[in-house]
Amino acid sequence: MADSTVVDPVVGGKAAEESGRPLPQITPQNRFFWTSGADGRLRLQECESCSALIHPPQPICRYCRSHQLGVRVVSGSATLIGFTVNHRFSLPGLPAPYVVAQVAIDEDQRVRLTTNVVECDPAQLALGMWMEVVFTQDGDVWLPLFRPAAEQPASLPLPTDDVDPGQIRKSVRPMVTREKFEDKVALTGIGMSEIGRRLMVSPMALTLQACERAVADAGLTMDDIDGLASYPGAGQVGGFGEGGVTGVEAALGLRPTWHNGGIETFGPGGSVITAMLAVASGLARHVLCYRTLWEATYSEQMRRGEIPPPATGRTPSWMVPFGATSAAHTLAQNAQRHFHRYGTTRETLGWIALNQRANAALNPTAVYRDPMTMDDYLSARTITTPFGLYDCDVPCDGSIAVIVSAVDAAHDLAKPPVLVEAVGTQIVERIEWDQSTLTHEPQVLGPAAHLWSRTSMSPSDVDVAELYDGFTFNCLSWIEALGFCGIGEAKDFLDGGTNIARDGVLPLNTHGGQLSHGRTHGMGLIHEAVTQLRGDAGARQVPGARVAVAATGGLSPGGALLLRTDA
Repeated sequence: MADSTVVDPVVGGKAAEESGRPLPQITPQNRFFWTSGADGRLRLQECESCSALIHPPQPICRYCRSHQLGVRVVSGSATLIGFTVNHRFSLPGLPAPYVVAQVAIDEDQRVRLTTNVVECDPAQLALGMWMEVVFTQDGDVWLPLFRPAAEQPASLPLPTDDVDPGQIRKSVRPMVTREKFEDKVALTGIGMSEIGRRLMVSPMALTLQACERAVADAGLTMDDIDGLASYPGAGQVGGFGEGGVTGVEAALGLRPTWHNGGIETFGPGGSVITAMLAVASGLARHVLCYRTLWEATYSEQMRRGEIPPPATGRTPSWMVPFGATSAAHTLAQNAQRHFHRYGTTRETLGWIALNQRANAALNPTAVYRDPMTMDDYLSARTITTPFGLYDCDVPCDGSIAVIVSAVDAAHDLAKPPVLVEAVGTQIVERIEWDQSTLTHEPQVLGPAAHLWSRTSMSPSDVDVAELYDGFTFNCLSWIEALGFCGIGEAKDFLDGGTNIARDGVLPLNTHGGQLSHGRTHGMGLIHEAVTQLRGDAGARQVPGARVAVAATGGLSPGGALLLRTDA
């Protein structure tokens, strides 16, 4: 039943003193949720047409598209469907360690809340526990926290995900036309700036170094470049960008006929796919795509007071008020659920980390090249359970650039072109991190299935895989999503690391990946795929590599590219 009760956001006429933790931004649309605790009753948005609960609140029901929306008082009971004990990150008013969790609401398990678990020993927590809400007032906000219910039934089932490959394929839209834009484009140039932990140079200098090298690699001049594509574009992105299209155009004095920059695209390598579309449509002939990170220098300069810290204030996030500030907190819970459902272990993830380190040892540009053992991996300090230090990629400074050209111009350039067999971009999962796929990294299942719908090739045709590994679990998710093993079969496929070694059935992240080469956010994976297909990888070269898959992103929309040689 809809509840129109307006909850008074103060007790005794005065808001509580704020703890200093990040608090949510209260709006007319969400006030009912963040002030529910004034009377101790949890409230969620309800569709009055189909009775579905909607979270986060929206002006329309995602299930029946009705605009008849109200507010329902719910029981406050829920199932614990994920948790991670955060050790690495501390916030004002929320010192580590603390438990970040996800609970599924009893009345509609499609609704999950990110929260903190309180009033218990984290070691006693288990997936499937029955939880109850308990509110804590912080300023004018009542944060809904959860604790284990006093009476525990047998372990409750977790909500199910539709991760069956056959069902996912049914969600993939068929090709609109038999003519593929991929056939009209090629990758003709690649460039990489210096890569390092704290280079203490400007991000624009890194960007221009990579761009100049890519243009020269293709045998082009800057005057030939008539398109620019950047991820994430300009804006307040901290150490994750160089200034977007505006900055590069200003520095180089280009006059592009087409340009694009933004973060809501097909993963960090999405600029390359958008460039392909522009070239295939005739808007440009040679598009310069680039991705720059300078996290290490940015953090150091902020520590020195040379860069002001980000502005603080109320957050629009539904997760940050509970200390879920990193992708690690979301993916750690996805990994935990994969462990729970499929028997995966920390050692499973460890084989990915060890493989990347072994490959990095042969790559002179990699940040981490020292040998690593399974004991090293397992004994490393905890970041947020089950992730340790070596489950996480390496923040670094560096830039990658890629040239996308019209295929009819590619054969006249300096290097043999790398052709594009297919791309995968479709979304079949919810975008919001804590409302999306439970057992895999969100936004990999859709792009992976979409890619195979655009080609007659299959996973068995792939000679080398460069798969996004911001965390080890990202990489595991892409391996299963792309069909290199079955859903839930990564434990056996990865055991011992032999299948993913350079001489295995699926040579994986041959340059060291983001875990050891450095966090180049997906563009480094495309750079390595091109390098392998050209046969230019030196000591780490996979003999006879003719087909490569590169996958970037996840959580935010992801994308995948299937590349091949002209031979």
